[in-house]
Amino acid sequence: MFARTQRLMLRPGWIEDAPELARAIGHHEVVRNLSRAPWPYAVSDAEEFLLIERKASDLPVFLICALDGGTSRIVGCIGLDRMERGGVELGYWIAPEAWGRGYATEAGRAVIDIARTLRVPALTASHFADNPASGRVLRKLGFRPTGRTVQRHSLGRGGADVTVEFEQRLSDSDCTDPCDRMAA
Repeated sequence: MFARTQRLMLRPGWIEDAPELARAIGHHEVVRNLSRAPWPYAVSDAEEFLLIERKASDLPVFLICALDGGTSRIVGCIGLDRMERGGVELGYWIAPEAWGRGYATEAGRAVIDIARTLRVPALTASHFADNPASGRVLRKLGFRPTGRTVQRHSLGRGGADVTVEFEQRLSDSDCTDPCDRMAA
């Protein structure tokens, strides 16, 4: 699956992307705000991520590629993921050299539209409490704070830290578990 916005191409990653992906994500200020990315982040970690087998029934995960003057460069990653406790979560990261350009919001709008197309009735998202910029992006995307904070493990932080939870209803469906709907 692919998506195109005004300035971005959202696309699957391929093994050939590993060096560029490792360069884009390989900043402690990025990895510390993710739960599953290790620190330090090496090309082998990018290769492992890119080789994850995704089935046709899986929710999409995209590399965010900025389209500048006829070239394309990886500036982040965004996707939907089934949560262990049920529901679907939006997650993303942006490389520091691309911060402040609105790429997370632009990519997020496209992925939320895809979630609606896939009939996902609701999304959750969270950010580490010491990363309020991510909360601002989530609010721009229409997410609302739930009032809940939870401890979440981060490989990049080397332990658990407080996250702030958000949610967004995408439909008025009475289906309470988006994963149930996706399986139908």
